[in-house]
Formats: sequence, C-alpha cells, structure tokens
Amino acid sequence: MDVGGDGVAVITLDGPETLNAFSGTVARDLSAAYQRCDADSGVRAVVVTGAGRAFCSGADLSPGSTPFAPPGPGFSASPVEPPAWRVGKLVVAAVNGPAIGIGFTLALQCDVLLVAEDARLSVPQVRLGVLGDAGSHATLRRAAGQSVAAELLLTGRPITGREAAARGIASRALPASEVLAAALELARDVAAHADLEAVALSKAILWSGAGLDATAEAETEAHLRLMGRRSPD
Repeated sequence: MDVGGDGVAVITLDGPETLNAFSGTVARDLSAAYQRCDADSGVRAVVVTGAGRAFCSGADLSPGSTPFAPPGPGFSASPVEPPAWRVGKLVVAAVNGPAIGIGFTLALQCDVLLVAEDARLSVPQVRLGVLGDAGSHATLRRAAGQSVAAELLLTGRPITGREAAARGIASRALPASEVLAAALELARDVAAHADLEAVALSKAILWSGAGLDATAEAETEAHLRLMGRRSPD
C-alpha cells in the first residue's frame, strides 16, 4: 500500500504472473491494508487496483493450492476483514482488467467501481459447486436489483465492464488504460474537498440497509453531530 501526500492510499493486488490470484496471503495483506486505512487519519480516500492487466483472476488455482478443500475451523466466506464497506473512507475499485469470482465480489464491496470496458467480470462459483462469496448476494442485489443479481449469481455467466456500467453495477466503464487515472482523480477530489467525518457518516448510512424511517433518523443524528462541531475537519 502506498499513501501519497494527497491523502490517497493506493492498494495494489500485486501478483501479475497469476493475474493477481486471490490467496490466504492476499486476504491477510488486504485486511491489514484496510485496517490501516480505516485507522490512519492521514488517509482520506482509498483506491484498490490490480497490477498488470488484471484486477484479480479469482481464487489461486496453482498447484498445491486448495481453494475448494473442506473448510477448517474459523472458515469464513468473507475472508477480508474489515470489508471495504466498513472502512470509514471512500473506497474506489479501479477494475483495470478481469475480475473473476472473489476478485469481482471484493470489488463489489467498494463504494464506487470504475471498470475497464472490455474487462471480463463474473461470479462463476455455482459452476464450480460452490456459490458467490464476500457478501455478493447483498452487494449485487443492492447495486442492480434482485433480477440482475439472480442472473449473475445463479448462472455464473460473465459480463463485460461495459454491461456492468449499463446495469448499474459499476459507476463508469472506461478504456482499460484510463481506469486507474480516473479512480485517482475521483479519490483526490474527495481527499481535497470532502469533510472526512461527513463522508464516514454518509457512507455508514448508505451501507446500513436501513429502511426509510431509520435512514431519516440516522441522517438527523449525523446532522446534529456534524453541525455541533466547533469547526469542520
């Protein structure tokens, strides 16, 4: 993870020889990076991307890996803790290339997804005898509705970044070479101009899943907290 003087932390999934395949080590490193971003007041926004031409090709299937072995004690289908939605900063996924399986479901945990137009995105787990992970049954349904979520999770079929943007799963679809730059521009704008506590409170309400009345109450509580401060962050 790199934190610039602009307050933007860039987390790079860095295993280009395997298209940034997901492993236990990646889970631990990403968890640690999110924990640091959440705790560090010098971090005002976060960008997550992949090294090389992929975002994340999914679970590590190299010889010796056992992604579909019977789970042991403490197993969780959400191996990154905290998830991006619990990091109290804007988290932007710069999906610069293929995002498959947990590569896609981890991106769905981010606040904003910017995707390469031709990137292949899928949650193929039902075709492998398992199912979508990392909260994807909630994140996909929230982003695109029940029907689209069911189509992707129950069929495992791939879509392009262009289709993801058209269906509301991603914010924008861009040429692959422009994705990271656009994500950094967005993160830097928030880091420079948005109030850190206001972003954290707004994000918590967005991700809470609360109904209309509870949301209105949470907004009132947030306003009272923010408007009662002596000075903005």
